[in-house]
Amino acid sequence: MAFGRMSQAPSARPMSEINVTPLVDVMLVLVVIFILAAPLLASSVRLELPKAASAQPGPAASAITVVLDKAGEMFVNGEPLASDQLAQRLAALGALAPDAELQLRADAAVPYGRVVQVIGVAQAAGLARIGFAAQPEAVVQAPR
Repeated sequence: MAFGRMSQAPSARPMSEINVTPLVDVMLVLVVIFILAAPLLASSVRLELPKAASAQPGPAASAITVVLDKAGEMFVNGEPLASDQLAQRLAALGALAPDAELQLRADAAVPYGRVVQVIGVAQAAGLARIGFAAQPEAVVQAPR
């Protein structure tokens, strides 16, 4: 007397291929996350902007951005720049777009005299429209 099955169906053999669909799904999700996160990590000049109650984001069209960080480094449109090259760079950018607005983003720890120097250089380069970046203050509402 024999124990077990008498006949095996040909489809009952074990599958020897790896299902890669879940792996591809996970990889695509990771690629999308890295694509979205990479620009945020690349332009990371750390600033502690001053706070103002009426701070609002300005238009980004035709704007020249000058960043002064607390270590004393200067960036023009995201590129590091030495202090003695600022006048030449702003004059060149002002010649390309004379109606451009200069957006000055200075850390709260930057001395006021340094900010005034940058404003003077910008005005000498022909840039009359100067905007100051600030963080909006948290609005605290009194309970009623």
